[in-house]
Amino acid sequence: MTRREALPLLSAAALTRCSPKQEAPAPAPMTAARELFGVNSAGDQVHIYTLRNSKGMEARIATLGGIIVSLKVPDRNGKLDDIVLGFDSIEGYNATHPYFGTLVGRYGNRIGKAQFTLNGATYKLAANNGPNHLHGGIKGFDKVIWRAKDTPTANGVRLDLSYTSRDGEEGYPGTLSTNVSYTLTENNELNIDYDAVTDKDTVVNLTSHPYFNLAGKGDIQDHRVTINASRFTPTDATLIPTGELKPVEGTPFDFRTPHAVRERIDAADPQLKHGKGYDHNYVLDKKDPKALELAARVHDPVSGRVMEIFTTEPGVQFYTGNSLDGTIKGKGGATYGPRSGLCLETQHFPDSPNKPQFPATTLKVGERYRSTTSHRFSVA
Repeated sequence: MTRREALPLLSAAALTRCSPKQEAPAPAPMTAARELFGVNSAGDQVHIYTLRNSKGMEARIATLGGIIVSLKVPDRNGKLDDIVLGFDSIEGYNATHPYFGTLVGRYGNRIGKAQFTLNGATYKLAANNGPNHLHGGIKGFDKVIWRAKDTPTANGVRLDLSYTSRDGEEGYPGTLSTNVSYTLTENNELNIDYDAVTDKDTVVNLTSHPYFNLAGKGDIQDHRVTINASRFTPTDATLIPTGELKPVEGTPFDFRTPHAVRERIDAADPQLKHGKGYDHNYVLDKKDPKALELAARVHDPVSGRVMEIFTTEPGVQFYTGNSLDGTIKGKGGATYGPRSGLCLETQHFPDSPNKPQFPATTLKVGERYRSTTSHRFSVA
């Protein structure tokens, strides 16, 4: 303790002896800790940052892929559980996995036939999802090492990640300079802010891909989901949107009021057959296209945990972990079978570069890409 720190403490003690009124102690400060997580498959060091608030909520984020390795949130009794799927060690993330907790870019979700045309030029991308391009390609933002810096702020503790994607990387035009900030607040919020600029016109659609299980174990079939959307984008058999904005009214896709995942996921609906469950983009009912507004709410009745997702994005991809098949051993040796977790990926729509009727994903020289998503946790 420095001399400057000691003087106020002595002064406060003297005041306490003279006055019966005592002020409540200040909350414990928000903290961030850095440690070595291991090395990636190329032998580069990967660090992990642990963000904590005074209420015990904790987020652990790796510099590999900006991965949310764990997210501990209290239940209705104050018990902390890790509510995201993933692995205990770096080895699991170095192997092939379904984007557990990763940042996704340059383009989250799918681009049809792995190509798009911009300013008269056609750009061919990796076909890494059948005939289509998925989540930025073979080595997307989920597999690179991000530069990291943690910063205390008035709103909480923030981790700033940055990465420069060179012109032509994974087939995309332009050098894209990207910054992503994770902020853990005293209100049990995990906020994600995205920022990017380019030196050549390009397409950008950044998102985060955590698989949530608010119970901390088992599956998510009893989670009650609400999505603030009266339309969704139906897909073809390869999960590329047809271009239609279809009303959810009268379909298993209507989550405008809460429904348990299990209620309709196995309904005889062709769209559910395409994705083996929910794997669809929802068109959010926004009052202001650029405002941070409620997109979705998830409630686990057993733990009481509630997650509300607010976003500036026009859409959200609801995915129920349909491709998890029990072959992946996750945290604590848990087996991740179908519907072990759910994703709510805030985004622009899939295949927007090939669908001029969808909100544009073009980032031009001199413009700045900005997007915010907030995960707000509480109990019911």
